[in-house]
Amino acid sequence: MKQGITLVLNWLFAVLFSAIGLVNCFVGNDPEFGVFILLLSLLFYPPLRLVFQQKTGWTIPSFVLIVLGLFVLWSSLGVGELLDKIKTIAG
Repeated sequence: MKQGITLVLNWLFAVLFSAIGLVNCFVGNDPEFGVFILLLSLLFYPPLRLVFQQKTGWTIPSFVLIVLGLFVLWSSLGVGELLDKIKTIAG
């Protein structure tokens, strides 16, 4: 059961962070930041993490994913002004 919840959360945050990255790529004046967030979001997709583990033999610890997730949220909501960008899209 715990593994199923973890898998759902990984997919949820992967999609959320990918959406945040896409918004930052196409709205505003900082597309490089959006690409950076998109690249970080790839670490949350379970199949990509499995490929990374198979190729390198390293696993990404859960605490690293938590810290990266908090960083993405903090940088997007605070520094990246994500809410203002979403308002711009909504019109």
